[in-house]
Amino acid sequence: MPVEIPAVRILIVDDDRAICDYMQTLLERDGFAVKALSDPTFVEEELRTGGYHLCILDLMMPKLDGIEVLRRIRKIDSDIAVVIFTGYPNLESAVASMKLDAVDYIKKPFNVDEFREVLARVMRKKGLARTPEEQLHRVIGDTIRNLRKEKDLTLKQMSRRTGLSVSLLSQIERAESSASISSLYKIAIALESRIQDLFGEY
Repeated sequence: MPVEIPAVRILIVDDDRAICDYMQTLLERDGFAVKALSDPTFVEEELRTGGYHLCILDLMMPKLDGIEVLRRIRKIDSDIAVVIFTGYPNLESAVASMKLDAVDYIKKPFNVDEFREVLARVMRKKGLARTPEEQLHRVIGDTIRNLRKEKDLTLKQMSRRTGLSVSLLSQIERAESSASISSLYKIAIALESRIQDLFGEY
């Protein structure tokens, strides 16, 4: 049975309607569920009802600047990934964005491929799988982490048992790296499991 992958919901906030339309078309073509707002004063209301995973936020807007909007977003949702993009990058706004936990800061006009790369990185960081393969990596990572915790093993102990580095084990658990069959075999042995058990319900 194929795994149903829910659409990743993205909110675009930019006072330039043309940019909103362009970004919406681009992202919908890539399979995202997108809503664009050209008035930043509606962001809070939208976030309370929209169930968004990611917000793409312009920095320079007449009614509210992006940093203030980001402050308001954080009061409502501490987990949503926020990417700031701006035609006027400067150190002060970059630092302010990062302090409010923005995941990236992009300069306009942006290169579409670089933008897609940023999105892919954000999605990996937030665990938002897009393809069945990414979904499988998530399932394997979550299963390994749960089995390890059930056995009260640290990553360091797992590293000793498997001969794999702590950083590789951590990446596999976070679905940031795909494990080879031989790595999975070593992990299964260390967890006293069968290799197929690591695939969870997949």
